[in-house]
Amino acid sequence: MATPEESKLEFFLEWLKVNKVELRGCKIEYCDSTKGVGIFSSDDGSVKDGILLVVPLDLAITPMRVLQDPLLGPECSAMYEEGDVDDRFLMILFLMLERLRKKSSWKPYLDVLPTTFGNPLWFNDNELLELKGTTLYRATELQKQKLQSIYNDKVEMLVTRLLDLDGDSESKVSFEDFLWANSIFWTRALNIPLPRSYVFPENHEPQYSTLSSNGSSGNHTYNAELTRKNGGKSVELKGVESQAATITSSSVQDETVWVEGLVPAIDFCNHDIKASATWEVDGTGLTTGVPLSMYLLSVDQGSQPAKKEIFISYGDKGNEELLYLYGFVIDNNPDDYLMVHYPSEAIQNVPFFESKLQLLEAQKGEMSCLLPRSLLGQGLFEASDKQKESNINGTASHVCNYSWSGQRKLPSYIGKLVFPEKFMVSLRTIAMQEEDIYRVSSLLEELVGSREERQPSDTEVQAAIWEVCGDSGALQLLVDLLNMKMMDLEEASGTEDADTKLLQNGNNSEECINLDSNGTKISADEKTFSRNTWSSIKYRRGQKQLTRLFLKEAEQALQLALSEGN
Repeated sequence: MATPEESKLEFFLEWLKVNKVELRGCKIEYCDSTKGVGIFSSDDGSVKDGILLVVPLDLAITPMRVLQDPLLGPECSAMYEEGDVDDRFLMILFLMLERLRKKSSWKPYLDVLPTTFGNPLWFNDNELLELKGTTLYRATELQKQKLQSIYNDKVEMLVTRLLDLDGDSESKVSFEDFLWANSIFWTRALNIPLPRSYVFPENHEPQYSTLSSNGSSGNHTYNAELTRKNGGKSVELKGVESQAATITSSSVQDETVWVEGLVPAIDFCNHDIKASATWEVDGTGLTTGVPLSMYLLSVDQGSQPAKKEIFISYGDKGNEELLYLYGFVIDNNPDDYLMVHYPSEAIQNVPFFESKLQLLEAQKGEMSCLLPRSLLGQGLFEASDKQKESNINGTASHVCNYSWSGQRKLPSYIGKLVFPEKFMVSLRTIAMQEEDIYRVSSLLEELVGSREERQPSDTEVQAAIWEVCGDSGALQLLVDLLNMKMMDLEEASGTEDADTKLLQNGNNSEECINLDSNGTKISADEKTFSRNTWSSIKYRRGQKQLTRLFLKEAEQALQLALSEGN
């Protein structure tokens, strides 16, 4: 006898057929309790032309679909045109409403989507404490407050009214419904290139706030329905309605508009750094035989190993972004990064902050930076001879930012400093002393001369500040910021070594974690971690490691700057 999950999946697969989705070299099956549904190569591993799956784009959930929806469209159009809501809000609202509607044509799809998530918005209080001291801790608190405010101010009354209009006065709307829809969107949305003639049929062009242009073509509309037998009852599976008016056959190659949206079936591909497939859009139908479709293409044009899961890449994302958006982390993630920022509220307590704010604005300085792990391979400790030579040869264009009088020597570390110049510009400015401000002002006045209309460029202001101040003040400030970041991380959860021991005492491979029915990890020594806690420990350990390594770079650069008089 089929389990409820198997029945839902079977119903979903029939719904895909009704909506003309073609599974050509793959199957959609349940993976496990941690990943839900995934896409697998077919039993014999055969793949025709490398095309695994084809989905007509009329099945995509996009802002156009919401605005053309008989129920949602009239209610949302005015709010949208007035700027009260954006594209993403429309799609999140659509997901939430369709999940609550009793006779939604989207039910087979919605029923196989996950109901809980591993991102921090779904953490309980104890799990969230595991993130204390990290960037994600405060970001999660702020985001949850923001979502709760949006729900209270806009969503609850609107969805309740829409359900009433739909003849459903019994369904209760909750914040968890909104949180679910928000998580579904952010974990599954793609940026889809569509022909402008498809997005804006018959010269009707609303101002979509997240659309951008580039190039493509095509048209496809359809409507279908199927009746099947289920347990002796007649169950009607309806194809979704087309979201664009029919376009004349004379529509040919025209520019592309990028639209965020969800594409059922494609969105069940899980992530791996080494993707085995990519998705593409076929505007004309020449590739797939289905005009205006999205298809899944095997990276290896040969046959796939039978019953092997097919992965796509979500992009080069660090563990912070993966955990925040998708609810998982990757061991030894090569795309991991550290965020460092100077607190915006702190600058108001800096001496002469008004003058410094003006200088920061003139230089277009930045108050935060992302430090990818890959930068460490170019730094003072890890750079190979080939990288060092490349860095030194590549500094010529950067020299113009340095001394115009020759009073300061070019730093020995110029080609090896891993910290972004825009951030260093801000730190140099913040670290300035009173006499430094007057000396910079004097240099700039000398440069401009009597021409009142002449304003120094951002590069000239940067050069003047570096000539007066050098790097030592900025690097000392950077060392302080990194030390403070490390203190925050360790105060909340101990040292990097302590996190390593926690992971070693449990299990070093996430694939080997034993989970009970609640998703709780049971380790060999009977200590328990929830899957969310497990991910949090991995993430924060990575943040401590990167902080330690970048602090080492900053301290070495500071030592060199002081010894060279910079």
